[in-house]
Amino acid sequence: MKLLSSPLSPYVRKVRIAAAMKGLQGKIEMVPADTNPGDNVEINRANPLGKIPALVIDSATTIFDSHVICEYLDSLAPSPVLFPKGGLERFRTLTLGALADGMLDAALLLVYETRFRPEEKWHAPWQARQQGKIDRAIDQLELAPPAWSTSPDYGHLTLACALGYLDFRHDGRWRTGHPKLIAWLDRFAAAMPAFEATRPQV
Repeated sequence: MKLLSSPLSPYVRKVRIAAAMKGLQGKIEMVPADTNPGDNVEINRANPLGKIPALVIDSATTIFDSHVICEYLDSLAPSPVLFPKGGLERFRTLTLGALADGMLDAALLLVYETRFRPEEKWHAPWQARQQGKIDRAIDQLELAPPAWSTSPDYGHLTLACALGYLDFRHDGRWRTGHPKLIAWLDRFAAAMPAFEATRPQV
C-alpha cells in the first residue's frame, strides 16, 4: 500500500496513528504528494478532489478520505478496535470523529485565509465564524473529555490530531482555560507513542 501524504497534514497524521495502532506501519509506503498548486497529476489521478491522504491499494483501487482510510485499516487487523461495529458506541465514536474533523476543517480554513489571500481581503466575520466553531467544540469537550477503557478509538485519535494541529498552527491558544482537555491530550500521548512520533516538524 502507498499513502500519498504530507508530514504536516493533520489528516495524514490521523492515518499514520491508526496504522501504528493496528501494527500496519511496515505495510504502508509513505509517498510525498504536494497539493499546491492544484495540478499535481499523481494526487489528482488518485483522488479527483486533489486532497491528501489517499491510500493506493493497487493499480485499480484508491481509498480516501482520512476517515475512510482509517476504517479500512481497522478492517485489516482485529485489535485494537478503532470503529465499534454497532450500537450507540459506534455512533458516539463517529460523532466525536465528526466533531474533531469539523474543528480541523475550521482551523485549516483559518490558516488558508491568511496564507492564500492578501490581507486586505481577509474577512473578519468569516474568520470569527470559523473560530467560533473551534471555541464551542473545545468548551463542550472541556466539560467532559471523552474517556476510553482499554484503548482509544477513531474518535479519540481524531480529537488528538485536531488538538495537535491547534498547537502546531494556532499557537496552542485552545489550552487557556481548558485544563481537563490538556490532561486528556497528555493521557492520549502517553497511551499512544505514535502521537509524538508523528508530530509535525517545520
